Amino acid sequence: MRKTTFAAAALLAAASLTLSACGSSDDSGSSPVAAVAEDGSQQAATVLDQPFTKPDLVLTDTQGKQYDLRKETAGHPTLLYFGYTNCPDVCPLTMSNIAVAKKQLSQAEQDELRVVFVTTDPDRDTSAALGAWLKGIDPQVVGLTGDFTTIQTAARTLGISIEAPHKDKNGKTVSTHGTQVIAFSPKTDAGYLLYGEDATVDDYTADLPKILKGQNP
Repeated sequence: MRKTTFAAAALLAAASLTLSACGSSDDSGSSPVAAVAEDGSQQAATVLDQPFTKPDLVLTDTQGKQYDLRKETAGHPTLLYFGYTNCPDVCPLTMSNIAVAKKQLSQAEQDELRVVFVTTDPDRDTSAALGAWLKGIDPQVVGLTGDFTTIQTAARTLGISIEAPHKDKNGKTVSTHGTQVIAFSPKTDAGYLLYGEDATVDDYTADLPKILKGQNP
């Protein structure tokens, strides 16, 4: 499996350069942070030598109930992604890739895994909107919404930059955000793996069995 190591501090320092304007024709957004091998190819699994602390994040789930990220995912292998439901490209592709790979696991393993989608566009992504969108991808995914500043602050602790939703040059509302998926270990609850938007179904299919055990891919 393709992998490499990358310092968490370096990811944080580069956070301002990791934005992707989902659904925007503006070319100012750059690709998310991804480690690059000596041959110049991007890597699927970035193994962090300084794992991230899981954000102390309390938001509202698709049932309108309070969801404490640390409490609800403690001891569970967890994939965390920040995106929004109106994104026409990266967000649905990323979530669909994870959902397809997840189905290759046994039912018990699927129940053990936590996949959490935090909206970067909370004004439009209400609990109901998130629930309807995720139902078509994977009903087991936890969808969270809430105060934008709270979400933005939590994302920044993981080196993921998020800008407030804004109008592009065509008048369309877009959310500009980092597109990394962070995997948290069930052993330490720390975020030790990072995936960029180039990660494929095959990458997740190969890696999930090890992520379930807190192992490196």
